[in-house]
Amino acid sequence: MIVKTRGRRPMVILLLLAMLVSVMMPITALAYVPYDTNYKDGFDQLVWTQSAYTPVEVMGREIYIPDPKDPSKMVHSPLVQPKGIFIDDKDNIYIADSGNNRIVHLDEKGNFKRIIDVKESPMKKPEGVFINKNGDIYIADTGNKRVIRLDNSGKLIREFKRPDSKFLPESFKYDPIKVAVDKRGFLYIATLGGYQGLLQLDPEGNFQSFFGANKTEFSVMDALKRMLYTREMYLREISKLPGSVSSVTIDQNGFIYTVTKEVTKGQIKKLNIAGKDLLATVNDSSATGEEIKTFGEVRFPSRDKLTPKLNDLTVDRNGNITAIDSTLKYVNQYDANGNLLFFWSGDTSASASKLGVVKTPSAIASNSKNNLFILDEENNVVQVFRLSEFGELVHKANQLTQEGRYEESEKPWQEVLRLNAYYTPAMLGLAKAAYKKGDYETAQKLFYDAGQTQGYSDAFWQIRLNWFQKNFGMLMNIFLVVVIGYLVLNKLTKKSAFRQKWRNRRRSQIPLVIQLKHAFYILKHPIDGFSAIRYEGKGSFASSFIMLILALISFCIYKGFTSFTFNPTIVLDVNLVTLFFQFMILWFAWIISNYLISTIYRGEGRFRDVAYGSTYALFPLALVGLPLTLISNIMTLSEDSIFSFLQVAMVVWIGLLMFWKVQAMQNYSVGETAMNIFLSLVTMTLLGVLVFITFGLSSELKDFFFSIYQEVTIR
Repeated sequence: MIVKTRGRRPMVILLLLAMLVSVMMPITALAYVPYDTNYKDGFDQLVWTQSAYTPVEVMGREIYIPDPKDPSKMVHSPLVQPKGIFIDDKDNIYIADSGNNRIVHLDEKGNFKRIIDVKESPMKKPEGVFINKNGDIYIADTGNKRVIRLDNSGKLIREFKRPDSKFLPESFKYDPIKVAVDKRGFLYIATLGGYQGLLQLDPEGNFQSFFGANKTEFSVMDALKRMLYTREMYLREISKLPGSVSSVTIDQNGFIYTVTKEVTKGQIKKLNIAGKDLLATVNDSSATGEEIKTFGEVRFPSRDKLTPKLNDLTVDRNGNITAIDSTLKYVNQYDANGNLLFFWSGDTSASASKLGVVKTPSAIASNSKNNLFILDEENNVVQVFRLSEFGELVHKANQLTQEGRYEESEKPWQEVLRLNAYYTPAMLGLAKAAYKKGDYETAQKLFYDAGQTQGYSDAFWQIRLNWFQKNFGMLMNIFLVVVIGYLVLNKLTKKSAFRQKWRNRRRSQIPLVIQLKHAFYILKHPIDGFSAIRYEGKGSFASSFIMLILALISFCIYKGFTSFTFNPTIVLDVNLVTLFFQFMILWFAWIISNYLISTIYRGEGRFRDVAYGSTYALFPLALVGLPLTLISNIMTLSEDSIFSFLQVAMVVWIGLLMFWKVQAMQNYSVGETAMNIFLSLVTMTLLGVLVFITFGLSSELKDFFFSIYQEVTIR
C-alpha cells in the first residue's frame, strides 16, 4: 500500500498545481466569447487574434414606468426598435427608443433613471441623441422632421426645423437621423438620403453649409457612357449621386467623424473644422503605400456577394474608432489614423440569443473606460463589451506609438508579439522603436515582416547612407585607380599589334550566332530588322526559341526578385510555375490572335513570321528587365520615379517593337497596323472567354453524365 501511495503522489501534486494555476489565471483568459476576433495584415491575409473585448452584461431590460391607468403601479416598458445611443462625460447612457417615441436615460451601471418624452411637444420616432458639455440634450426627432434641444431636466429649449435659406435646394429632404454639436454650439445633422453631406447649422438654427459630403464614384463604364452616349441618352440615365452620411459623432479634440453605407472607399471620415478628411490617404500599415482607405472588414467573402454597410461609429478616449456593420454584423475597430486593430463577429443566424452576439446592431457608443455599448435593435437591448487584457495591452502600446513615444511602447509591443507572433501592429510598433533608436537593420526586418514598404525603404536608406559614409574613401580610391589605369593602358596599347589584331578579328559565321545578334540590329532599325526576318531568313526556330526562353527567364526573375520596396508581393510565396504558365498562355494567345487577324485583314506574314517576330520583340524584357531587377535591390522609394520610368520605358519599348513587327511583316500602313493590333487584343479576350465557357460546360457535362451513371447503377 505504501508503494502505491508513493506512486500516486506525483500525480496528485500535478493535479493540485493545475488547480492552483487555473485559480490564479485571469478571468479574461478563461472567459468564453461566442465570436472570433481577427486582423488583416498588409497583404490582406487573415490573422486570428485573442479577443480584444469580452461581453460582460446586457442593459435596457429592466425599464419600469408608472402604469398610465394606475400611476401607483409600475409596469414593464421594454425598448422597441432602439436606433441611437449616446454616453455623456459622466457615463450616463441615453437611448433613442424610436418605437416608443422617447429617450431612455440609464446611469453608468445601466440602472433605469428616467424617461424623456417632452410632454409639451411629443417626439415621433427619434433616431439620434447627443449630450453637450452643459448637459443639454439634442434629439434627432426624425418623425417630426426636426432637431430639438432640451435642458438637463428635459424641458424644451428650442427646435430646429428645416432652415429657410436660398442656398438650400428645394429638393432637399429634411429628415434628421443623427446629430452632433461642437464646442461653439454648431449643429451637424445627418439627414435621411442627404447626399449633400451633413447639414451645418449655427446655434440659432441658420443654415451655414453642407459639410463632409462624399464624392461621386466614377467608373470606367461611366466614362464610356459619357463618351458614347448622346446628350439625350445620357440625361435619361439614373442620376449617380454620392452616398448619404449614415451617422456623425465628435471626439474630445473637436474632430467630426462620419460614416457612410453606400460607398466602397472612404466609408469613415475624420474631418477637421475646415472639412478636410484626415483619413483620406492614411494607410500606415499597408503594403501598397498611400491610397484612399477602405473600411469595413469581412472574414470571408459571402456567397451572395454582400458588402459591408457601416451604419454607426464611436470614438473612445484614446481616439480609436469603432464602427458597426448592419449587413454582415461585424464590429470593426481602427486606431486614430484609420489603421485596423481588430474586427470580430459571431453567428447571428442562431435562433437563441447569446451574450456577445449582436443580431441587428443599430448604434454604438463608448464610455470613459473605453467599454463599448452596442444597441441590438432586434433584441431591444444594449450589450456591453469590456476590453480584455490583450485588448488593453494593444491599446496602451498603440497609444504610445501614436504619441511618438516609440521607446516607451517597445516593452508592451514585445508582450503583444509574445502573445501573438502574427499581429502586424506589434511588428510595426517595434520597427518604429528600433528605427528611433538607430537600429536600422532590425527596423528593416520588422518593416519587411509587417509588409510596410515605406518604413522598409526608410530603414534601408539609412543603412545605405551609413555604408556609403564608411566606405566612401575606399570607393573613390577604387574609382580613381580604375579610371587612371584605363587611361594609361589605353595610351600605352593604342598602336599595339594586339589591338590591331582584335579590330581585324574574323566575325563568327555561325548562322545561329548571326541570328541572335540580329536582335541588337532590330533595336536600332526595327522595321528593316523585322523585314529581314521575313524576307532574308535572319530568324529561325532555334534563335526564336532561345529568345523566348531568355524572355521567359527574365520575366520570372523580374516578377520574383524585384526588391520588396517596389514589389511587396514577394513576401508571399511567388509561384514560378504560375508565372511560367501566365507568360506562355499570353504569348500563345497573342501569336494565334495576331496571325488570325492578319490572315483576315490582308496581311502577308506567315505564322512562323508572326511567332519569330514576337519573340524578338520581347528582347527589351531581358535587356532592361534584368538590370532593373538588380538595381531595384539597392534603390529606395526616393528613387521611385527612376524605377517607374525605366519600368514604363521597358513596356513602351516592347509595345513599339510589336507595332513595328506587325507593320513590317504584314506590309501595313500605320492605321492598318493599329487596327490589326486592336482586333488582335479583342480576339485574345474572346478566346479567353471561350476557353472559360468551354471548361465550365465540360465540368457541367461531366456532372451530367456522372448523374446518369449513378441513376442507372442505382436502378
